[in-house]
Amino acid sequence: MTNVLDLGCPFGFFLGASLIIAIGAQNAFVLRQGLLRSHVFVICLICALSDALLIAAGVAGLGTLISHSPGLISVVTLGGAIFLGVYAVMAFRRSLHPGVMKAGAPDGLSLKAAVATCLAFTFLNPHVYLDTVVLLGSLSAAYQGSDRIAYGAGAAVGSFLWFFGLGYGARLLQPVFAKPAAWRVLDVIIGIVMSLLAISLLVRFFRPA
Repeated sequence: MTNVLDLGCPFGFFLGASLIIAIGAQNAFVLRQGLLRSHVFVICLICALSDALLIAAGVAGLGTLISHSPGLISVVTLGGAIFLGVYAVMAFRRSLHPGVMKAGAPDGLSLKAAVATCLAFTFLNPHVYLDTVVLLGSLSAAYQGSDRIAYGAGAAVGSFLWFFGLGYGARLLQPVFAKPAAWRVLDVIIGIVMSLLAISLLVRFFRPA
């Protein structure tokens, strides 16, 4: 049976998507702009391109550096499993005390103000760097050549689909996410996805060479 980590593009896609979903402040802003139907395309594009840029930097730089150290790859693989496991626990804990998403940005933002706010939510959030450059970039060391490119592309595609889906789908979700139970379901899904990815990394770590 093929391990999910051996499939660069699908693994990168699901890993990238699950980590992006967990970034609350950025998602809250995109969701709010989507509900307001204000500058939705620009905001989604900025978020997705920013993630793609950071993912590319991680895959091209940090991943290459780590690829020359098999021992370090093992450490990163185990660290990634622990990291995802912690995120899964956090998501499950949030599901026990669900709340309604509330964005902090005021209504009626100009395009300039909306872009500035979006960039702040993106690049002033330490989780963004940890998720894209460090975690996604480090784990790319498990792949070589076209497989590494596919891994990074999969993660970037996951980012594009999530942000545009969230921004433009927000108007349809407004009645649903007005209820705490909806956030409980979302957090449970995030917890399950991250748990499965963490298990996959552990299997690779303990699997005989």
